[in-house]
Amino acid sequence: MKEFNVSITSATRRRKLKDGTIAEYPQYYCEYREPLTEKRRRRAFDRKKDAEAFRNGLLVKVTENNYVDERKAPSVGKAIDHWLENKEGNVKASTLTGYKVVVNGAIRGPLLIGTAQERADYTETGIAPNGARFIKLLGDFKLTDLTTAMIRVWHKTVVEQCGNYTANRAKSHLKSILALAEGDFSIRAPSMPTGLMRQRHKPKKAILTPEDIAKLIVAAKNDLEHGIYYAFPFLAGTRPSEQLGLLWSEVDFDKGVIRIRRIQERDGSLTEMTKTEAGTRDIPMGATLRAMLLEWRIRCPRKGKELHRVFPGPGRLQEWPKSRIGSGGPLLYQNFRKRYWAPVFKPLRLPYVTPHSARHSFISTLQAQGIEVGLVAQIAGHANPTVTLGHYTQAVRGGGAAMEALEVAYAPHASGAPCAGL
Repeated sequence: MKEFNVSITSATRRRKLKDGTIAEYPQYYCEYREPLTEKRRRRAFDRKKDAEAFRNGLLVKVTENNYVDERKAPSVGKAIDHWLENKEGNVKASTLTGYKVVVNGAIRGPLLIGTAQERADYTETGIAPNGARFIKLLGDFKLTDLTTAMIRVWHKTVVEQCGNYTANRAKSHLKSILALAEGDFSIRAPSMPTGLMRQRHKPKKAILTPEDIAKLIVAAKNDLEHGIYYAFPFLAGTRPSEQLGLLWSEVDFDKGVIRIRRIQERDGSLTEMTKTEAGTRDIPMGATLRAMLLEWRIRCPRKGKELHRVFPGPGRLQEWPKSRIGSGGPLLYQNFRKRYWAPVFKPLRLPYVTPHSARHSFISTLQAQGIEVGLVAQIAGHANPTVTLGHYTQAVRGGGAAMEALEVAYAPHASGAPCAGL
């Protein structure tokens, strides 16, 4: 490598004041040849220690081969735009919208000082309320100027204005944004600060025990009209939007897998992608789930004469001719929760949990049965195993082993009639 030198020189500058006197003050300069183009560069500083800090930082960057012409370095705002463009088409539209709200409102800035609703309205419309005040965030800073200390101050500001949840979600996005910029713009990202303020008392999600789930599945096997609706997430670990968006064409009984390829939106429409890229996956079917789906396929309301949705709305039963009107169409989430989900818990004397907690129970049970976290993350559709357990363990078994473990977990605790396949 060619030797790189930075020299610090000084000069006395003079300026005439309003009263006619001449003021003298020192000016310091860092002089060097730009490593990439060999052009002469000169940076001016008012204080010697600032010139020395710039020189030392420049020498480190050149030595570690991380030098970037800071005049051409993109801003954090530019890196945010690049990250959002990279996400577009890879995540569903509503997820991308959520990303934009967080990164624009809590990273790019400026941050409106006000209520959460006022900030949401400003982020959506760009119209600030009368007398609004703002806090500058990271958007205008160049990536080459961003430091760990600056990120720490930024995070504290967002915590104070928006709360821990928003601040930590924004920090997670910022880490992803900087990682992408580091690879695509060849700019070394600063280390993320550690020990940041976190929510001290985060309530744990209520989940059912394996004994409770076994009891629920016994009831579901005897409930021919509704049982598969509330047993499915405990046996497949799907998100509610994935369950309601599932089509029969994606249930492969020959290979024993359920292919998650789309989700249902709140209005009942189908989106041809999952929440994230990792959400597109194949879920192995255990013996219990396979048997229940085979039986349900015979009874499932059809769209016209063809099987379409696995979990459709029931339609309306008419007396003559004996058939259902409007069946096979979408089942909205609020109707699923009110008519199919909520009524099952009280008769079984089980604590009420949300549909998403069934997914939590599924993941927790697999972990308790010793299934590798990498495999659990793959089945659950987590982009990163750290979401599943906090660290990565390589998956060394197939999905079938995970489902067998789930069957074992539920079988010994079943009460009432025995369950075939459990």
